[in-house]
Amino acid sequence: MKFINIQNNLGIPKYKQIIYSIEKTIVKGLLKKDDKLPSINKVCLEFSISRDTVLLAYEELKKRGIIYSILGKGYYIKTIEVKVKKRIFLLFDELNIFKEDLYNSFIENIGMNTQVDIFFHHFNLQVFQKLINDSNGNYTKYIIMPTNLDGAAAIIKTLPVDDVYILDQTNNELKSFPAVYQNHKKDIYNGLERGKTKLNKYEKLNMIFPGFREPVGMKIGFKKFCEDFGFSYMVITEFKDRKIIKGEVYIIPDDRDLVKVIEKSKLQNLILGVDFGIISYNETPLKKVVENGITTISTDFVAMGKILAQMILNGKKEQIENKSNLIIRRSL
Repeated sequence: MKFINIQNNLGIPKYKQIIYSIEKTIVKGLLKKDDKLPSINKVCLEFSISRDTVLLAYEELKKRGIIYSILGKGYYIKTIEVKVKKRIFLLFDELNIFKEDLYNSFIENIGMNTQVDIFFHHFNLQVFQKLINDSNGNYTKYIIMPTNLDGAAAIIKTLPVDDVYILDQTNNELKSFPAVYQNHKKDIYNGLERGKTKLNKYEKLNMIFPGFREPVGMKIGFKKFCEDFGFSYMVITEFKDRKIIKGEVYIIPDDRDLVKVIEKSKLQNLILGVDFGIISYNETPLKKVVENGITTISTDFVAMGKILAQMILNGKKEQIENKSNLIIRRSL
């Protein structure tokens, strides 16, 4: 059955004519799931075009999930759903409430005819590598949260270079890729500086920084602020059974530690915002009401999702630093 049509001087690239021909034949019902496509060599000979042209068309269809290949056998129809024009591989580190805000914003703004498949690496390099290896060549775009995983850059660079976007954290090894990211060093420094008048009332600043999931820029920015403005400070790897001292402020990146500190303060009969202070990282709706309000330093995750979607839709290749803000509440 002949279903690929290519015309010269049509003004449409020949690889796109191959794609349109296959899509049209699927819509007509003349190609079914698992039907085999003509080999690359056969199409080349029939239309006197290069292998690269046919391969480009087949690989584009493969990225969109319309066809699949079996090594040594050829290309086959995977689905008869051809409305999806973009298939996006989205790799998050973990799912939490603010990452959910980011995801929902991205989905809302990416537009119709787009399929987004979301995966999680949970800060495990082996899982990170397997997910990327298994997805390579099967998507039109790849959005990656590399976090602070050592070796992540080399794995990311195995993907099609023009199809990769970096999200949330970037570094010098990934500077060639477009990104929407947080500048954690700058964000925490500027946030603390905005709250300096409040912080002056306290005797010591403590950051709880386990260092496993948390971006190292947070710690660097915190220490620089304390040293620049003469604050007594300490970086604590874990809170555990630590006693809270009156006059301390806790800067807490992880919400698990936030719960521990609040629970401990109740056991010690301390009043938050009076006897001691808390600054949490990353805004959530609950922080508006817990303990009459928790002060936060947070980027705008809704804006991050929207900016990323617009970047992909407009084909832009930029590195955009997402804005951050200090939201002062009664915990400080």
